[in-house]
Amino acid sequence: MERERLGSRLGFILLSAGCAIGIGNVWKFPYMVGQYGGGAFVLIYAFFLIALGVPVMTMEFAMGRASQKSPIKLFQQIEPKGSKWHLYGYVAMAGNYLLMMFYTTVTGWMMYYFVKMATGEFVGLDTAGVNMVYENMKAEPLPMILFMGIAVVIGFCACALGLQKGIEKITKFMMLALLGIMVVLAINSIFLDGGSEGLAFYLIPDFGRMQDIGIGEVVVGAMNQSFFTLSIGIGSMAIFGSYIGKERSLMGEAVNVAVLDTFVAFSSGLIIFPACFAYGVQPDSGPSLIFKTLPNIFNNIPLGRVWGSLFFVFMSFAALSTVLAVFENIISCNMDLFGWSRKKACAVNTPLMFLLSLPCVLGYNVWSHIQPLGVGSDISGLEDFLVSNIILPLGSLLFVLFCVTRYGWGWDKFVQEANEGKGLKVAKWMRGYMTFVLPILILIIFIVGIL
Repeated sequence: MERERLGSRLGFILLSAGCAIGIGNVWKFPYMVGQYGGGAFVLIYAFFLIALGVPVMTMEFAMGRASQKSPIKLFQQIEPKGSKWHLYGYVAMAGNYLLMMFYTTVTGWMMYYFVKMATGEFVGLDTAGVNMVYENMKAEPLPMILFMGIAVVIGFCACALGLQKGIEKITKFMMLALLGIMVVLAINSIFLDGGSEGLAFYLIPDFGRMQDIGIGEVVVGAMNQSFFTLSIGIGSMAIFGSYIGKERSLMGEAVNVAVLDTFVAFSSGLIIFPACFAYGVQPDSGPSLIFKTLPNIFNNIPLGRVWGSLFFVFMSFAALSTVLAVFENIISCNMDLFGWSRKKACAVNTPLMFLLSLPCVLGYNVWSHIQPLGVGSDISGLEDFLVSNIILPLGSLLFVLFCVTRYGWGWDKFVQEANEGKGLKVAKWMRGYMTFVLPILILIIFIVGIL
């Protein structure tokens, strides 16, 4: 069967960036910056994005383009005869399912909050009232199940329309709208009274504050965030590599995706920090920043309901762009593994994904007594830990070793594929770095994540 193709280079970059740009950028990046002392963290993060993220993404793209297969069959096409690399294909496929088992719920939250914001549910509430909305949402399984189900159905319906007509078209629209809304929200935030202190906190590196927190801790935090923001290690980038031609070299494309990814993460900080300082909100208030802090801010600004609704549309688009990309990966694996058509793979996976996502929703309420990682933990925490701290780093390590050692695909074949076409090339001097340093950095991330 002829491999489907993306219609344009822009489609490829926006799709890959859409996969990378998720809630992690917009939700996790700002609170990590808040927690680890502002501007100094941003600098170290940018360094590791180039040193860690770009090389691994280049390898994933190259393996996808060379094999023309999904992660489940990718290794079989290019591994040496008799080797066992292809067994990881099943882990990668499982990793994509596991990621979506909690991600669909958080995507549902974003859409639910958009509805709450647009219908004026937050109007007139004080801080305690806004907190209650968040706690009540988690306590009521039915609305959460409904919105999680909507996220699942939207994702698979878009995938069923096909690669160019469905995913590429919809992601292009969502990503361009996302970038537009971000710029408008950021400009609005920057000009708030009292917002300049927030900008200073965010943009001016304060190495004194970094020393107070602990330099080692800040560096490891930045390494972690730069690594996870790009969704590398479960083959979700390899799949888009398999859909593009040989016109462009792959390191240049990886840099484009990383730049777009960073732009979104960076802009979300421009939206959040001036607003936090303008309204006396702690910038390091952790993951609840978005659900507890921002509705308070929107309550206090002119046209707050409009800005709040726009913000949660933007959050929904950021989340859905990842859902579409990972669903595409799941469907591709099903098509390669079982020989199904695209529509059949979507029809089978829609109810399956819905059922697999239920434990995460119920873990906040009906099954809240199940605390797999100790007191206060929940089912989504376990799912996130397995994906973020185990599968992504180990998968990335495997991809790197496969590309640099003679027991795998080997350096020469990797470079030949990656450098085909116009654009930034993998240079000769990078061999030592990618062979010896990169695996050690990934191993450090893995060990720290487990500890």
